[in-house]
Amino acid sequence: MAEIDGKKILEKIEKTEKPQVKKAALAYSGGMDSTLGVEFLRRVYKAKEIIAITLDVGQGDEELKESDRKAKLLNIKPIVVDVKDEFTEVWLRKAIQANSNYNGYPVATSMTRQLVAGVVAREAAKQGCDAILEGCTGKGNDQYRMHNVIKYFAPEIEILQPVRDFDLTRYEEEFLVKEWNVPISEQITGGDDKTMWCRSIASGAVDLNQPLPDDIWMWLVPPEKAPDKAELIDIEFKNGVPVSLNGKQMKLGDLVMKLNVIAGRNGIGKIDMFEDGIMNMKSREIYEAPAATLILKLHGDLEQWCLTKDEIQFKKTTDAKWAYLVYHGEWYHPLKEDIDAFNAKSQEYVNGKYTIKLYKGNAEIMKRESDTGLFNQEMRSIKSRGFDQRWAIGSTKVSTLQWMILAKAGRTPKSGEAKNERPGKK
Repeated sequence: MAEIDGKKILEKIEKTEKPQVKKAALAYSGGMDSTLGVEFLRRVYKAKEIIAITLDVGQGDEELKESDRKAKLLNIKPIVVDVKDEFTEVWLRKAIQANSNYNGYPVATSMTRQLVAGVVAREAAKQGCDAILEGCTGKGNDQYRMHNVIKYFAPEIEILQPVRDFDLTRYEEEFLVKEWNVPISEQITGGDDKTMWCRSIASGAVDLNQPLPDDIWMWLVPPEKAPDKAELIDIEFKNGVPVSLNGKQMKLGDLVMKLNVIAGRNGIGKIDMFEDGIMNMKSREIYEAPAATLILKLHGDLEQWCLTKDEIQFKKTTDAKWAYLVYHGEWYHPLKEDIDAFNAKSQEYVNGKYTIKLYKGNAEIMKRESDTGLFNQEMRSIKSRGFDQRWAIGSTKVSTLQWMILAKAGRTPKSGEAKNERPGKK
């Protein structure tokens, strides 16, 4: 921990103007920010009653048990809401159909933050709370995601954001954790945010050339340590969403969790990238997403096979807009819902089966099957006569007309002019 002045931190908090709070709701995960948030409500905001709400979005039993252990130490009893099915069957389904990718990031935390915010806001309104506390920083993306949704469902409730409002660094938070005896188990500065779709590691805290130790991964086996023998798997899609793994039909959530293990042990799923956040500041972000990496790769290939050229070109623009909206905290934006409707219709014929070979970080498609694919091998292959080449004579003549007209009008490049410069332009 960097050297800090604890007295100044406490004085800064004491002197900062704070709202009056009677009954406050808290999105409680058991991480540093939410556990520290409990003590902020007690010690700083002087809340008379705290309603802690924990959401199960598929982070796993181990993390939930750890969260419960800390809750007992904090003397709170969270309301636990299981939203795994909603996350997978509604949010994740739409994300896959939209090829959800924000400049290399498989949209995940940006979804769960908004799912959490919606549940907490509705519960806070139901419980008659006058405030909601959340632990986002003033430098990151999640404050926008949380606040947009909270104000959408509970516009009159005050939002408390101590990390931002008291301008705290992570090291200052760590000081308060020790000063107030708050139970935490963060192993790396910045912690992690885990869902079944993608795990964000130390978001906003990774330095430019900071090495990544092998023990930070949950599913991933680094390629150099992955098995020396390839592993073959089968995945089937229906309406653009995976429905079976290795011939066994299963719910999307179960399939994703199993695929995280399978793809991860074969070195697939590490993402180390520069990300452009909502505040237009770049950060180095580390993600672990074995299932998402593989599913999005196959879904994109299947769309290339089953959709028309015009659908594919148009959908590239709507997919990019979908990811942008969700990343920027606009899951409930009317435009995003309009795109969902288009995506749902477009996926009616996105059906097929894949056999994939996984080996040391690579995923090679070995076999494709689909009854709705648009690749007509007999017609397209230069090895067959399924298409009479003479049919193209007339269409190519029509295609050349504009070029003949340009030539007759003297619009060809002049000698010595750059080939990419229009004639007559200086």
